[in-house]
Amino acid sequence: MVMDCAPSKQLADRRIVLGVCGAIAAYKAVELCRQLVGMGAYVTPVLTHDTHHFVGETTFSALASERVHTSLWNDDNVIAHTALGQSADVIVVAPATANVIAKYAAGIADDLLTTTLLASRAPVIICPAMHTEMWEHAAVRDNIATLKRRGVIVIDPEDGPLAGGDSGPGRLADVRAIVCVVEGVVGPRDMEGHVVLVTAGGTREPIDPVRFISNRSSGKQGHALADEAASRGAKTILITTSSLFSGPEIERVQVSTASEMQRAVIDKAGDCSIIVMAAAVADFRPSSAGADKLKRRAGISTISVEPTPDILAELVSRRIPGQIVVGFAAETSDLLARAHEKLTEKGVDFIVANSVADDIGGFDDENNAVILLDSNAGSVDIPMQDKRGVARDILDVILAKSVTALPRWRFRPFRPPPRAWCP
Repeated sequence: MVMDCAPSKQLADRRIVLGVCGAIAAYKAVELCRQLVGMGAYVTPVLTHDTHHFVGETTFSALASERVHTSLWNDDNVIAHTALGQSADVIVVAPATANVIAKYAAGIADDLLTTTLLASRAPVIICPAMHTEMWEHAAVRDNIATLKRRGVIVIDPEDGPLAGGDSGPGRLADVRAIVCVVEGVVGPRDMEGHVVLVTAGGTREPIDPVRFISNRSSGKQGHALADEAASRGAKTILITTSSLFSGPEIERVQVSTASEMQRAVIDKAGDCSIIVMAAAVADFRPSSAGADKLKRRAGISTISVEPTPDILAELVSRRIPGQIVVGFAAETSDLLARAHEKLTEKGVDFIVANSVADDIGGFDDENNAVILLDSNAGSVDIPMQDKRGVARDILDVILAKSVTALPRWRFRPFRPPPRAWCP
């Protein structure tokens, strides 16, 4: 899957050794390499001998930060494994075959990749990829358990189509999931100990079984905020209407309507130190939804509407001492005046004033520019940039202005799903 490469504060100038093993999934490592370099990392590819059966050196050398390394014996540096291992901020092995996993678990060092793994104190992330029968074999499971006990981060494979027409667990994890984990490992952990709840996307209020009232919100800004918080160490809960990807370390709650979002937010809010209401919640919904699809031949019907729940106001009324609540004001005109009005009316700590006029980034755009207003009459202009950069700047300001009000939060630990990357 080809994705845009937005610069990342977490990955900028980080040195990443990318180990690629001989598996059909090696072609996905090409996209992983491209993504990491595009986000600002310095990537050094190390290919095993068998990798050449699936993808060539030229491809990686063209995309990476330096040429491919393949052998202990034909490198300019006579101790290449030591140089690579000592300089790495993180080592990522993707795909990791059963063979390399077994050698790493047993401490066998018979090629450049395995010697580099043993000659480094950097964090190691392995991303297994193999047929289901191999992944489920007792020997592989034991080796994985051994590596996890030693602190190696394992991104479990996905369930899906495999080579040869098979299907089942063993498919290399999504490249986006791998990137999210790498960001979390090498990035600043200044939000560790906090629980952050983010809402995202436009709600859908049904008219009948096939039609609904909604808006143009894609959920991209909310998802970017959740990704940023998670990469900085926060326990992150994302309540979203969107089908956009979210990383495996994020607790995701999928909703559709304003009422569903209200229930989910109120259920989770008590555990959170920061709540960011980035979702575009519909202001109105049909008073009643038709049980059957409305037909053209029946003539034009008048749709009676009623207000949806005011989730933001309810959150503020239930707020726990020290909890930070952030609202969004998406406006097409009089941006600052209307944002200030909402800030006062809702009683929140911050309002993100977000113009969604046609000529400015906003709804369904890759970029955005916002103004962050706070309850102490302060304001910060966040310039046009990709939405992940906007998310980073928003969280930076919230942390800087709320440092005295944000103790390390006492939260109920989130139990991650089976694919999460817990060591």
